[in-house]
Amino acid sequence: MMEPATDLTVDELAARAGVTVRTIRFYSTRGLLPPPEIGPRRVGRYGPDHLSRLALIEELQHQGLTLSAIERYLAQLPPDLSAQDLAIHRALVASWIPDKAEDATREQLERRVGRALTEEDLDRLAAMSVLVRTEDPRVFRVDPGLLHLGTRLLDVPISLETILAARSVVIEHTRSAARELSRLFKDEVWEPNRSGGPDEDEMARMKSLSAHMQPMVVQALVTAFQRSMKQELRESFGMAGDRSQGNRTPEA
Repeated sequence: MMEPATDLTVDELAARAGVTVRTIRFYSTRGLLPPPEIGPRRVGRYGPDHLSRLALIEELQHQGLTLSAIERYLAQLPPDLSAQDLAIHRALVASWIPDKAEDATREQLERRVGRALTEEDLDRLAAMSVLVRTEDPRVFRVDPGLLHLGTRLLDVPISLETILAARSVVIEHTRSAARELSRLFKDEVWEPNRSGGPDEDEMARMKSLSAHMQPMVVQALVTAFQRSMKQELRESFGMAGDRSQGNRTPEA
């Protein structure tokens, strides 16, 4: 079983996040990371919030934001965001960053996720498209955006078949939504604004508009899904779906 990302030393946090200890110290001095809890022998201990915040900072840097811009971005977030909330923010940021894969050895993978990986674990991660085996049995092609999610799913008491079925449902419906939204963009924005044949400036303008809209569309989809899921949980199991009454989100 994977140890939860709680009570980590700075070295363990760095290994999980894939950064150096020096980077963590630097982010802390800039106020990008909250201070650790001080444990026995005055050793700083870090938790899941630190790990999620580091992942968010990494995605923002990949997007091209400067440290000053990242400081402003993080300062605008509510101070009581949980690790799960930060993970959603990271997903929204990562959604408009071009897909990228990284090569990693088994040793590097295990350091990154903080656990030993069995052959069955690797097979499950491959089935979830988290990694792809290469011609070199020691090297894997890894999707860093899915790595921590896939690793967390390894210990969920749900069969791989159920996880893959759920993944198929998500892919099917998100592709359907993307197809319809693309059709709307083409019919309502692209076609009415075309002045004739293909034009490089016009194409560039439309691509820029599409790229600008993408993160807003993703955020709208995530918000709609969260509210729909809360409603389904309430109707099916009588679950509130909220952490507290104070955090209840008004229904759309």
